[in-house]
Amino acid sequence: MSHLRLASAAILVLATLLSVPGDSKVPPSKGPERVEVPKDLISFDDGDTITIHWKGKPEEIVRILGIDTPEVLHLDHDIPYAQPFGDVAAGFLLGCIAASDKVELLRSGQKDPFKRTLGYVYVDGKNYSVLVIGARLAIESVSKYGDNGLPYDAAACLKAAKAAGPVPFEDPGVYRRRMRDVTKWMKANGTYPKAERK
Repeated sequence: MSHLRLASAAILVLATLLSVPGDSKVPPSKGPERVEVPKDLISFDDGDTITIHWKGKPEEIVRILGIDTPEVLHLDHDIPYAQPFGDVAAGFLLGCIAASDKVELLRSGQKDPFKRTLGYVYVDGKNYSVLVIGARLAIESVSKYGDNGLPYDAAACLKAAKAAGPVPFEDPGVYRRRMRDVTKWMKANGTYPKAERK
């Protein structure tokens, strides 16, 4: 991610955090509890997924509920080109976590087809999904996938999306489907880039 995009995303994060009214905090959902997550245990590569490297436990990949952010370059997942605004959305997540004093995870108790935890991330008591929707860097996914047993949080995402209006990028689901076709063609013609080893 370029330094300019990262700086722009950081400024956007601070402006968003400062502009969200005090009463915008969503009350905790009835049921599952929010678990505090030390910031130094969190890594990520896009705007809607985090990995928590728990000490002495297996890592936990969390697909953040209520949102779908534009895609970043991800060769292992058949995304050979980053979607416009993908790096900015990833920078926004980084900025939200870096600027917060407390990060919490509210698990839904469900997993997605890739065995990832489904849950909401809270930064200083504010629902990250609501913040990123408000910044127009995510579409809401509640209409497509339901509330996952967390109706208060899901309703907040729907409300934020209505207030934010249209986003400046293609629906990430449509983009992913289009990139699968591009990837298939590139692989058949020997032009698909090789993933870098970590």
